[in-house]
Formats: sequence, structure tokens, C-alpha cells
Amino acid sequence: MPDPGPDAAVAFVREHLGDLACDTPAASPSFRGGQTAADEALAALDVTDYARRRNEVWPPERRGASRMSPWIRHGLLSLPALWEHVADAPPRDRTKYRDELTWQEYARHVYARVGRRLGDDLRAHPPRPPSTWDDPWPRDMACMDATVSELHEDGWLVNQTRMWLASQWTVRAGARWRDGEDAFFTHLLDGSRAANRLGWQWTVGSGTGKAYGFSRHQVEKRAPKLCAGCVLNAACPVQDWPPEQRTERIEPPAALRGDDDVEATAGPSSGPPPGEVDGVWLTAESLGDDDPALAAHPDAPAVFVFDEPLLRRLRLSGKRLVFLTETLADLATRRPVQLHRGRVAEELGDRRLAVTFAPVPGFRRLATRLEPAEVHPWPWLFRPRGGRLQSWTAWRKRWASPT
Repeated sequence: MPDPGPDAAVAFVREHLGDLACDTPAASPSFRGGQTAADEALAALDVTDYARRRNEVWPPERRGASRMSPWIRHGLLSLPALWEHVADAPPRDRTKYRDELTWQEYARHVYARVGRRLGDDLRAHPPRPPSTWDDPWPRDMACMDATVSELHEDGWLVNQTRMWLASQWTVRAGARWRDGEDAFFTHLLDGSRAANRLGWQWTVGSGTGKAYGFSRHQVEKRAPKLCAGCVLNAACPVQDWPPEQRTERIEPPAALRGDDDVEATAGPSSGPPPGEVDGVWLTAESLGDDDPALAAHPDAPAVFVFDEPLLRRLRLSGKRLVFLTETLADLATRRPVQLHRGRVAEELGDRRLAVTFAPVPGFRRLATRLEPAEVHPWPWLFRPRGGRLQSWTAWRKRWASPT
């Protein structure tokens, strides 16, 4: 177990996990892993003026984004906790921020129900323009250089620049959206197949029938200094609005029209009576102190496995592995934590474990093999109830009410 802090986490990852990373492991200069850092960020969170400023890009001091997503992604901050935290915010800002929390929850519902098939039914891409781009994200464009650099160095982007990059990749350059989504997943500290994949599908128009366009107009509105200093200022390749991109409407997956097994999608609704366990299995979805299984067994060691076959296939940025390691080292200052590297089922197969349900297909696959002694409920903001999931707007109006 490394000591707390980014330097020790970087050294640990370089020694024990460096062969699984796609780059030289380093810490993000902007985000620290761990419950301590998450709690500090939450205490400082003030969403006043969020509705007006959340899409501002450059300079960074103009931004109004909350920057909570890396800690949300790994369960260090729950959506219900953030929902309550902004209860006293100005009404317009509170509504907009809660809308964004609801989008995150909706993405989890969709992924929990559809799983890896999310996107498989998107057989038709937007009409591909004749590609004149050597790189879907050309670095001689100041808007691309600044945002791609931030993605690679910080491991985080505001929502507006995520849309710029996704639209430039697909609508402008005609590249495959799945490859772009993988590029995001590799580097984003908050990278998840749920929100990340759903966002890319929205950009290419799989749900709306119309792809999201990107042009100089958005950059000049949200980051005017980028255009002013760009070497292509007088010859901008995205000067004009792109040709209208209409996608072929296809039948949505049957699972989005209804759920035949809500309990399998949502997991248990109440915790089991605490029994005897020799460890609490932590997943990357739930690493916070308030993890229900951890809370039920305060004296049991927490156990985390760096899934070697999975990480070797994903080849994540070292920043993501450092963030995870720093999170685990921070937890180890408050309770025993055991780290493993290998195949999860082989490392943990002979142990009696408690675990918190995670709404991702990998958890269900591994839980079937491990047969944990206790499975505790996931802290949903809105517990899945079945029904249709094709539209976030319709779902929110019909089903979404805080648990």
C-alpha cells in the first residue's frame, strides 16, 4: 500500500501497473484522488450562477462547471448527496445542476439495463463527408489543441468541449464514433461507458435523428481568446456551420422499451442482515467511505483487485490508475485495505465477501462467479422502475423522483 498523496501513487503505479498504462504514469495537476479530496471539493461547491456559466470554456476562470465528476464516477460523492447539497442554491441554478445530475442517473439506468449492447444497434453512422483530415483532432486549430491537451494532461473536460471534440471527430472528420469514445474513455478521470457512450451517441444523432454541429461560432462564444490567437484565424476550417447531418432512424433496442427484470437491473432494494465476512470487495464504481458494504462492516478489510486482463485490454492513461491508487491509499489511512493484481475471480474466489451492487455488466458477471455473501444496495438517486428509456426528457418527467 503506498503512502497517501500523488507522489507515492505515481511511484506505485509506475512500479506495479505501468505496463498496463498507455502512457507514462503521472498525476493529474487538477484532481486528487480520495475521499479527503472529494469532501473538500464538496464543501467548497457553490453552484450560484451555474446555469449561466457552466458552458464557458476559456479562460478557465470564466468556467462555472462544478468539476465533481471524477469523484462521482468512483462513488466518492453520490448523486443523492450532491442533490441535497444544492438544495438552497438559487432556483434557476439548482434546477440546472439537478438536471445534470439527472442526466448522469439516466445514463446509469440505460447502461444498467442495456449493458455492453449500448450502441450496438447504432448501425448507421451520420453521412460521412469525404475526409480531408489527417487527424480528427487537428492540433493546428487552437480550439482542438487546447482541449485535447487538457484531456491528455488533466484528464477532464467541461461539457462544452466534450461536444466540440465529439462533433469534430464524427461530423467534421467522418471518423468512427466508437474510436472517439474510446479516446475519451482512455484519458477521462470520469470516463464511464454509461455517460461517455451515451454522450457520443447523442452527438452523432442516434436518438434525435440529427447530429450536433460544431463551428467557429461556438468557440467565439465560449472561448473567444482561442480564435484570436489561432494560426488559422484567417482560414478557419470550421468557419461555417457544417452541412446538415441527418442520421437514419432505427428501431431502439427492445430493452429500452421495457424491463422484464427490474430487480436484476436495480439490484437489491435493502441491505442484508450483517453477517460474518472476511473482507469488503470494492469495485471502481464505489470507493467512497459511504459505500454501503463498507459502512456495514467497519472492521473488515477493504479488498480491491486491479483487474489485469481488463486493464491490459483497455490500456488506460496512467492518470486514471494514479487517481484510483491515490483513492485507495487515502482510504487506507482510516481502515485496512488490501490490493491485488490479477484476475478478480482467482484473487478473491476463496473469500467470504460483502459488496455493494454496481449497475454495470462487469459487476454482474464477476458476482455470478464469486457469489458474495452479502450484496448491498446501490445508492440510486432514482431507483429504476422499468418503463421506457428512449428519451431522457420523457423519462425524467414520468419516472424521476428522488429516493
